[in-house]
Amino acid sequence: MTDRRPVSVLRLLARRALTAAGAATALSVVLAGAAWACPPHEEGEGGEHVHTQTARTAAVPATEAIKGVERVGGAPDAKGAISLMFIDYGHGRHKRTIVYASGQFGLKAYDITKDPRNPKLVGQFDLPGMWETEDSEADPKRKIVYLARDPRAFGGNTATGESGIYVIDVSVPERPRQLAYKKVPAGHTTSCINDCQYLWTGGPAKAASMPAEWGGRPVWVTDVRDPRNPEVFEQPIDLGRNDGKTDYTHDVQVDAHGIAWASGRGGVRGYHTSGLHYDPVQKRIRKATAWDPVPYAGGGIAEEATNSSFMHNSFRPVGRTHREAADPRRWGNGRLIYVTEETFHQTNCEGDGHLVIASLDGSHGGQGWRSTPERPFRLKTVGKWHVHGQEGSSDSTDCSAHYFDVRDGVLVQSFYSQGTRFLDVRDPSRIRQLAYYRPADAASWQPYWHGDYVYVADNTRGIDVLKPTFR
Repeated sequence: MTDRRPVSVLRLLARRALTAAGAATALSVVLAGAAWACPPHEEGEGGEHVHTQTARTAAVPATEAIKGVERVGGAPDAKGAISLMFIDYGHGRHKRTIVYASGQFGLKAYDITKDPRNPKLVGQFDLPGMWETEDSEADPKRKIVYLARDPRAFGGNTATGESGIYVIDVSVPERPRQLAYKKVPAGHTTSCINDCQYLWTGGPAKAASMPAEWGGRPVWVTDVRDPRNPEVFEQPIDLGRNDGKTDYTHDVQVDAHGIAWASGRGGVRGYHTSGLHYDPVQKRIRKATAWDPVPYAGGGIAEEATNSSFMHNSFRPVGRTHREAADPRRWGNGRLIYVTEETFHQTNCEGDGHLVIASLDGSHGGQGWRSTPERPFRLKTVGKWHVHGQEGSSDSTDCSAHYFDVRDGVLVQSFYSQGTRFLDVRDPSRIRQLAYYRPADAASWQPYWHGDYVYVADNTRGIDVLKPTFR
């Protein structure tokens, strides 16, 4: 079968294969090598940003480093995994838990009911050559998974490739089936809004048919109240996000108060998507909807905190989650936003993407929507952390911060070949590393707290199941 992964990934894999010890090793690297999600640093075909590792000579780290955590199981047959979703079926003694892995293979269903350490493959929906399914979303009530199709999927490119959303019925885990496929002008990530009645889909770089002044694709809204007949709203949203310029909206996370936080080039901005709210931009009270949201707060991240303006994903601890991160007695309920910057540099990972914790104070008046290059608005940085030079790190050059999850003051985050890191963020001004898991072939994309374990979607290793031992 022809390998249809993005060109930047194939070049990287070929370079790694050449450095391998033999033909068999080279082949395994090519088939299971790491791919990068949405690197925002170098311009490539169609204005898309491609991973600069293609210009480097560094190979996969030959060593591993593990501290404060142990690998207790996993699913190596999920190689190519990019994200995970957990759905419960039934109740009481009949309750069943399925973890769905999405990735370059499509979708795989694993049962973890009896043995959470060793996910058992029970079903799959094949989409070989799929790209990218990053941070895939599931509707646990209706038992539906939504997969975003990036224009680079199946041999396409950002200039002319097709993007869209696959709607997959997983009511029977053993038999995932497609309910619908809908073309959407964006397709790097898609996120549930208003209890999965709508989707916000964003990224990547703009298509050839899009306005020349755009720096990337904003958000398109899709009505999935009838999942068999999705309807896309014509007008995009989250415009002007980069100091007034419409740019790449990468991903959206919804907090416990229902605020939808859109991250991308230019920072992170939050929106009301339902109810009546004061609009600080229009300066009036109006109704918020998924397709016409009301600005809430947010803005750009201070330049001294990061090496780019590309914000990848975020988390705002508030409401039922307000105790998961920083101590709310000192830092307040909902005043902080945790943001990942994703970027890659040519020489080493010293300047690569950081975890940034910023204050939302002073941003509730629409400042992030009025920011311009001449009069920029930036959130105040409270703390930041990066894997470069930290205990357990190697000489690898692909170590940008990526997705994270937070529980009980511990933030667990993926750093590609620098593995999975466990950080104490109870005092965000003094972030400290508690533990790390960096196998020699790590390509950690996204970790998840679930029960007593952390499940890691690793693009070369499949699913790793980790058990913290540091506490």
